[in-house]
This record gives sequence, structure tokens and C-alpha cells, in this order.
Amino acid sequence: MEEIKDDLSLKDLSDYRGTNGYFNIMGFNATDGIGYIMKNGYSWFVIDFLSVAMFKVKDKWKDEGFICVKLKVSEDKSALMDVTDGNEHELYTQKYTFTNAQKDLTLYLIDGVLLLSSEY
Repeated sequence: MEEIKDDLSLKDLSDYRGTNGYFNIMGFNATDGIGYIMKNGYSWFVIDFLSVAMFKVKDKWKDEGFICVKLKVSEDKSALMDVTDGNEHELYTQKYTFTNAQKDLTLYLIDGVLLLSSEY
């Protein structure tokens, strides 16, 4: 049996330019593109962000209809997650001392729907 490995480089990411449907993650709707990155080693990032959204700083953005989440991966394998209102007003920052992520990502949370920037 062939072992299935995560595609941490997300080589098929450019295929996601919309969605055929939504699925639920922790009370949020998510697109096919979010499902793709989650199946390929980035579920920790999505779940961490949604945990932040639900429990840590929800009051800061309860009136925001648009949230931008950026994962920036450094050469030393550390990473930074920045959450802004889309106008570069920082709402939250999370630092990771180590990650196996290989790609920077930008996600949007728009009116309860989480999607890739390419699906916007």
C-alpha cells in the first residue's frame, strides 16, 4: 500500500478560484480551497486561527465583516500569523518557533466564511 504524504508545498493551490460548496469547521463555513490546505498539512494553521477567532479576540472583530489572516514562513522554519481587519490594522499576532509549513498563505474570513485569497 502506498503511503499518502502531505503536499506541504501546496502545488495545486492555484486550482482553487472559487468553491463548489462549504463545509463546517468549528462553526465557520469553509471553502474547498481551505479543505485542500487542511488535507495537505496546514490544518494546524486553520484550526489555530479559528480558535483565536472564537476564543481569544472575537470581541475585537465582532463588528468586522472582513478579516485577513496571513501566515508568513521564515527560512529558519519559524512563522508568524498576522490577523488584520484587511486595512493593516492589527487585531492579533501569533508567533510559531517551528513549523513544517513551506508556503506563505493568506486567508480571508468574510461574514463567517473562511476562504483562500484566490477564492475571493
